[in-house]
Amino acid sequence: MLAEVFETYTYKDYEKWEGDWELIGGIAYAMSPFAIVSHQRVSTRIAYELNKNKKCEECEALVEAEWYIDSENVVRPDVIFTCSDEEEKLTQTPEIIVEVVSKSSAKRDEVVKFDIYEKERVKYYVLAYPEFKKAKIYKLKDGKYQKIGDFYNERFEFDLDCKSAIDFSKVF
Repeated sequence: MLAEVFETYTYKDYEKWEGDWELIGGIAYAMSPFAIVSHQRVSTRIAYELNKNKKCEECEALVEAEWYIDSENVVRPDVIFTCSDEEEKLTQTPEIIVEVVSKSSAKRDEVVKFDIYEKERVKYYVLAYPEFKKAKIYKLKDGKYQKIGDFYNERFEFDLDCKSAIDFSKVF
């Protein structure tokens, strides 16, 4: 639908661009040139919590890593929890994706990326809202995301082969 209105690109184009971009459905999306401190703080703390609480060595949380989905979709979530052994380019579906939501990213995070992550079968999607000191957690069930709940100061344990957790009292 968007591709009919806008010029579309592929990963080969994306590789040549300078600056911070995402490629969604062949459409180029400029990312903010810098994240505000509260955004960086939340991303870093969530990645730390996931790495600290993981129950296996194979998995790790990465901050702003590129996930190459296909030739028309490359995203850079704020935090990715992956159990792949890929070294340079992440192509396998992560277990958990976290997006730290701001006013400028809300529609993309809550609608566009929500649909992509659900379609790509990411097991958990976390939307963190630093302004409200809140996180919404969704779990994939029967191919659709179901909301687990809103979390403020609670600890949430992810039901994965490699268990991990986030203590939100240490995030916000």
